[in-house]
Amino acid sequence: MGWHGEPLVGFDLETTGTEPLESRIVTASVVGVEGGAVVRRRDWLADPGVPIPEQASAIHGISSERAGAEGRPAREVADEIAATLTGYWAQGVPVVAYNAAFDLTLLAAELHRHGLPSLDERLGGAGIGPVIDPYTIDRAVDRYRRGKRTLEAVCAEYGVVLDGAHEASADALAAVGVARAIAERHPSIAALTPADLHDRQIQWYADWATSFQEFLRRKGTPDAVIDPRWPLREVVPTGR
Repeated sequence: MGWHGEPLVGFDLETTGTEPLESRIVTASVVGVEGGAVVRRRDWLADPGVPIPEQASAIHGISSERAGAEGRPAREVADEIAATLTGYWAQGVPVVAYNAAFDLTLLAAELHRHGLPSLDERLGGAGIGPVIDPYTIDRAVDRYRRGKRTLEAVCAEYGVVLDGAHEASADALAAVGVARAIAERHPSIAALTPADLHDRQIQWYADWATSFQEFLRRKGTPDAVIDPRWPLREVVPTGR
């Protein structure tokens, strides 16, 4: 059957912004999936400790007032998310995250910001993973498809139902659905072990970053820099 028929865990964050080293967690979800069915789920609402911009609230529906009134301290939320993810990795269960370099880097920055152990430290220095990122895989296996590569667009491409976009649990579940659908469409992906697929994505992401950086520089942004690291960038968050 391959990895896509084994237990998988979807992960998603909704945040205060789009810069992973500066933005903060607002909501999060970790969804355990077996045979395509949800078998466990854990959700968080955080008080990020900073105002949530109106444009971010318009996307995920959480206002500063609600986060302040109902959200738990950001330090506790980040710690619990990290413990949950590393618990799955310690069992060998792949974590599926759409555009993993954003979500995992943002989580790592929150851990650093609050003086908490890093993901790698929680795993005894063994390194995180396996991570499965449908965003990175889709770009590699279908390089020339035109159109957007948002989660909504890729769900439409692969026939995956996305019920409630930008709600963390819905996005986490959809990411798993897309990962499974890609494996069904592309037997070469299904045939890889999760560890081998993780390693392939490191190279695919770096290749994409190099190509996109060259494109931007040709198009008039000579100092454009696209970070090639996946699934974690270097974490030196600004501010506290």
